[in-house]
Amino acid sequence: MSAAPTSAPDKGTTGVFSKGRAAIAARTLRTDRWWLPPLITVLGFSVFIIYATVRAFVRTAYWVDDYNYLTPFYSPCLSTVCVPGSAHFGTPVGELPMWIPLGFLVLPVLLLFRLTCYYYRKAYYRSVWFSPPACAVAEPHTKYTGETRLPLIIQNAHRYFFYAAVIVTLINTYDAILTYQSPSGFGIGLGTVIITANVVMLWGYTLSCHSCRHIAGGRLKHFSANPVRYRLWTLVSKLNTRHMQLAWITLGTLMLTDFYVMLVASGTISDLRFIG
Repeated sequence: MSAAPTSAPDKGTTGVFSKGRAAIAARTLRTDRWWLPPLITVLGFSVFIIYATVRAFVRTAYWVDDYNYLTPFYSPCLSTVCVPGSAHFGTPVGELPMWIPLGFLVLPVLLLFRLTCYYYRKAYYRSVWFSPPACAVAEPHTKYTGETRLPLIIQNAHRYFFYAAVIVTLINTYDAILTYQSPSGFGIGLGTVIITANVVMLWGYTLSCHSCRHIAGGRLKHFSANPVRYRLWTLVSKLNTRHMQLAWITLGTLMLTDFYVMLVASGTISDLRFIG
């Protein structure tokens, strides 16, 4: 017995239901849990965005003076309202209203760097915009214009946000170096380990960026004539295969670092000291 023909889509529809495409009324014929990865992605993003937003605006428990622990959400702190000692680069900015976070200089840079990241594009295009939500699953959009108009045209500036992200990571590295000082001199605590590990992961994520890979070896026609750049390109290419994992790991290490600094700065716990 032949299967009953599927109903034809409305003539006004476009996209995957446009004329010339297979007339399948169902959104997908997949029977697996294809919706689970997009759901997990949305939940992961939501946790980080909510946590980071709250912490960026509360202006409390972000600096531990005894051990130079500064949360990355407030680095660099450049306002005159910064807690004494936390302004590693001075206070060229005056008092800021409460609706401007003290980390105003770097937070937009990091946001744009991650929003335009090749992996994050894939992640939130699928999970937030459903474009498409999964393979062989029809997306709800009627048309696709690509990254040729606002706001998606900003994606093409990813390389420039990469340059800015390198500077921010250098600042975070300086912050981490300062944590090896204590009132008695050289010292290492659990906070030192956490902050240092976060910086290492941030460097891994930043240098594994696709733009970094192109800068290292892009536009070269003969690798043999450029052995140094070829070596750099090879190293970055190996790191690039872990870009997705590093993207998620750094979201976790950023929250962990901030949370630990908050606990110590608020007096909730004492820093576990190994040396000094």
